[in-house]
Amino acid sequence: MEFVRIQHIDNPLFAKMHRLMQEVFPPEEVLAYDLWREPLEDPGIRVFVAVHEGEVVGATEYRYYTDMNVAMTDFTIIGREGLGVGRFLARERQKDLLALAAENGKELYGMFAEIYDPYRVEEHSFGGIKPMDPFVRREVLSHLGYKRTNFTYVHPSWQNDGEAVSGLDLGFMPTNEEQTKLEADLIVTFLKRYYAVLPQKPQAWLDMVKDLESKETVELLPI
Repeated sequence: MEFVRIQHIDNPLFAKMHRLMQEVFPPEEVLAYDLWREPLEDPGIRVFVAVHEGEVVGATEYRYYTDMNVAMTDFTIIGREGLGVGRFLARERQKDLLALAAENGKELYGMFAEIYDPYRVEEHSFGGIKPMDPFVRREVLSHLGYKRTNFTYVHPSWQNDGEAVSGLDLGFMPTNEEQTKLEADLIVTFLKRYYAVLPQKPQAWLDMVKDLESKETVELLPI
């Protein structure tokens, strides 16, 4: 299996990846095909696919913020069972992030991820791919070391229609497994940067950010 970076919308592997995204994720979570051109060419956004026998069997997008020394996993897709795709993607991503942090003269502080809560939202079938089942994914992320930030989380829809998307937690995987709190200002800075690309912010998101700005820390709880 190969870990291949995609940096242009015209890469034929991108069409396969985008098709896989549409099969797996709900529509409001998938950025339109043409709108991917700029993100793919952004050196700070890292999009990789797992290629097996010429086919895209998995994908992951993530980014590393040098000033905050944190990463964000945008998504991870396991497109085929029985190949160890999830482990392969997680391992290769972590190796890449640790190298990026080392180049920045630091040890990676941790990594954010939005995590579906299937106990609140049950309709996501994720294309019928069992490893993508939200119950399975949530447990896997817990095993990887992710924790749940203790506040009610919403995010702006990627359709940029001003709607708030709920049914997720904002997770954080600290490098120090004993860490139990996260700086609220770090969360605010991260969320404002991450969603700067979407001008239509729902009021629920603005209220959430304002509430976070009034706090010093946020608890990190088990998933």
